[in-house]
Amino acid sequence: MATTQPELKAFQHTKAGAKPAAFDLAGISPGAKPYSTGNKQADKAAVEALATELDTLQNLFYADRRFKLLVVLQGTDTSGKDGVLRGVFGQMSALGVHTIGWKAPTEPEREHDYLWRIHQRVPGNGEVMIFNRSHYEDVLVPTVNGWITPEQTKQRYAHINDFERMLCETGTVVAKFMLHISKEEQKRRLQERLDDPTKRWKFAAGDLEVRKQWDAYQKAYAAAISATGTPWAPWTIVPADSKTHRNLMIATVMKQVFQSMKLRYPPDDPALATIKIA
Repeated sequence: MATTQPELKAFQHTKAGAKPAAFDLAGISPGAKPYSTGNKQADKAAVEALATELDTLQNLFYADRRFKLLVVLQGTDTSGKDGVLRGVFGQMSALGVHTIGWKAPTEPEREHDYLWRIHQRVPGNGEVMIFNRSHYEDVLVPTVNGWITPEQTKQRYAHINDFERMLCETGTVVAKFMLHISKEEQKRRLQERLDDPTKRWKFAAGDLEVRKQWDAYQKAYAAAISATGTPWAPWTIVPADSKTHRNLMIATVMKQVFQSMKLRYPPDDPALATIKIA
């Protein structure tokens, strides 16, 4: 079925005014498939076609060079951030496309403010930068573990909003995706990692400790989305229990993001039209 803009808005969060609008993450089913045709093979074919289209749009984006694009992928363990990189962005030319997976800050990074390391990796003109996890880890993890106070959490929300607004006001388009899976689906995927020797390297004992904090993280995500879904950097919540649907939805939204920029090739040099290669 064709996906309409109202359907997309149902999965986006943008707060109105200075007071954050409450966001109910539990109100979105991780198993929903609003972008699906109902046929898995058709959906997979659509993802492949969109991935090819995104490659063409990214080449035009690189040639245009009026914009920068920051894509933020957030989600709990096993939500599929790596899968999105392969399935949605995997066909893009390496020219002008960069990815970074954010982990816990190093000691030198801790000596600066928490956004210092992030700012060094934002995209330049014509570049696409994809964050696998992001600066949101620096508010989600400390909040859940009680390392910062509620007042400091609100302060970090304000920092992030100002940071993203500054990026947007200086030419960066920010697309933020929260990959929303169920606790039961995470259980299945973690067990799959343990049962498959080729995937066991992905499993860490700490994953089980974090899983015990599932409810706290769901609450923290809802609060962060409420506070940082802004007109300049809205959140898109992606039902992600289905890997195919997850990729289909993100690829469709990314196509819309590129098209919204009204990209164009730079003007030709008239003298080039008369050159004949000997």
